Amino acid sequence: MDDLKAKYLDLINSAQDEATLEELRLQAVGKKGEVSLQMRSLGKMTAEERQVAGPALNALKNDINDALAMKKAALADAALNERLKTEWLDVTLPARDRRVGSIHPISQVWEEVTAIFADLGFAVSEGPQIETDWYNFDALNIPGHHPARAEMDTFYTHRAEGDNRPPHVLRTHTSPVQIRSMEANGAPIRIICPGRVYRADYDQTHTPMFHQVEGLCIDKDISMANLKWVLEQFFTAFFGTSVKTRFRASHFPFTEPSAEVDIQCRWEDGSVKVGEGDDWLEVLGSGMVHPKVLQAGKIDPNEYQGFAFGIGIDRLAMLKYGIPDLRAFFDSDLRWLRHYGFASLEVPTLHGGLSG
Repeated sequence: MDDLKAKYLDLINSAQDEATLEELRLQAVGKKGEVSLQMRSLGKMTAEERQVAGPALNALKNDINDALAMKKAALADAALNERLKTEWLDVTLPARDRRVGSIHPISQVWEEVTAIFADLGFAVSEGPQIETDWYNFDALNIPGHHPARAEMDTFYTHRAEGDNRPPHVLRTHTSPVQIRSMEANGAPIRIICPGRVYRADYDQTHTPMFHQVEGLCIDKDISMANLKWVLEQFFTAFFGTSVKTRFRASHFPFTEPSAEVDIQCRWEDGSVKVGEGDDWLEVLGSGMVHPKVLQAGKIDPNEYQGFAFGIGIDRLAMLKYGIPDLRAFFDSDLRWLRHYGFASLEVPTLHGGLSG
């Protein structure tokens, strides 16, 4: 065994490549290697002989395997060193230019709106974009003859021939989410419902798909005064300056009384400055939730009342960041996005200031 050990340790130490090392492993400890054959001979020995030869053979095998592993690591290190001599990198060279993506203004304003209303105690609710006729119209007290239900204004899905059920629609507002939330959670409730909505319209300030956020607050003692306070708090936080509002009487089927809301502004060189001046700009519709809408949401209108409002997220982005054309939001123009988009580490935040 001493001779075998000396023989293979010398051969292993003198091996110049991994192929030679593998051949030596097979010769020594492979299935037909010399050490393996010696271990097979243990069965022919007496018990006393095996007690002596067995541990010695195991030690021999371990010594050879250790030597093989060490030599293999040494050969790998030597190969790496040789390669490094011919391969080099100048770490002082400037890095390759990598374009960094931008956060879309709609995504940014969506986050800003959510953060502000969350700070005011509003939760976020979401619902399906393909709605039933009942949730999109009937539950919101919108009669069958209302212009919003005409095919020129609303996208209807296809029904098979002979299927006389009212067709589903691409939701025209996020108000159906309010009904679903009232059904699921009851009152009191305080939520906003941001999401995509769809209407058959296309011009500088309208697109077939756009983004809207609606708010709903229901309790036993809610009034229009609460609505005005919430909206002024939101606009002041969003635009970064004190913003006054003006309510004008209007009509919406799902609120009574209803009001259009204007914000204080002034016009300068074709752009609008919010929170200053003597002009007014209409920005949203609002009102006290109609008793029939409360009933549709399984809430007793004799016990609860509340307000609701809806505003376009895209329009907020246009007002705050001076974007003149709504259609550009959906053109996938990288030049436009690099100009109006936000770097991920430089976006306006509630704690850092939203007036960026």
